[in-house]
Amino acid sequence: MKVTLASQAGYCYGVERALRMTDEAVKNQKVPIFTLGPIIHNPQVVESFKALGVNPVMNLDKTEKGTIVVRTHGVDPLIIEQADQKGLSIVDATCPFVANAQQRAAELVEGGYTLIIIGEKEHPEVIGILAHAQGQAVVVEKVEDIPKSLRGKSIGVVIQTTQPLENFQQIVAGLAALATELKVFNTICGATSRRQHSAKKLAEKVNVMIVVGGKNSANTSRLAQICEATGTRTYHIETSKELKAPWFKKVDTVGLTAGASTPEWLLKEVVEAIKEFN
Repeated sequence: MKVTLASQAGYCYGVERALRMTDEAVKNQKVPIFTLGPIIHNPQVVESFKALGVNPVMNLDKTEKGTIVVRTHGVDPLIIEQADQKGLSIVDATCPFVANAQQRAAELVEGGYTLIIIGEKEHPEVIGILAHAQGQAVVVEKVEDIPKSLRGKSIGVVIQTTQPLENFQQIVAGLAALATELKVFNTICGATSRRQHSAKKLAEKVNVMIVVGGKNSANTSRLAQICEATGTRTYHIETSKELKAPWFKKVDTVGLTAGASTPEWLLKEVVEAIKEFN
């Protein structure tokens, strides 16, 4: 049984940067140290930081001292102001690609455009972008969600950084049919597009695909969806303990990919576990 890893898999630049900044905070910043929500969407990494004394909090209501690390997905700017007023040290680990989407969204609102954010309504990145737009935006998840009330308006568009390019293109085409003016910023992270493309390409060549990453990770779940769409049997797991021997019965080729928040050591564990089923 041959196991092949996708050419683009695992940590992206934004995640590596956030983890490096959090490590530096542990060494150099005021304690206690908190992250606003999980630093990344990977439970194993979050647990490893807890062991170092870095704990996620959902708000700053009970946080009166120490350091707060802003996670990769970004937050409402009012939360940063609150942290500053409390005298907390602030480490802003917002992914630069997310920060770009936030800035573009604010610019479009200031420019008088009706803002459309393409993405998942409940995802923390989208919630943060919406906050930077002062709440003046419509979130659209799929082309069917486009409100007809947008007809005749000047529309501006940004997109959640981990969305598939195809969804972006479909929604923009739908908006173009309604708008008198359309200003679009493609804020998809390039690494996301490359990861999705390499996963799809590999899935088309193998008998089984294994996608490794947090079940709460949007970009990992999307990789699983892309692989499944090729018709290849696909399993989304967090750790090697979830692997099952029947998945690999009479299987010659196995493909492996991972979300942007999946550490290399987890990938290696999965590869070794699959080989044991051979």
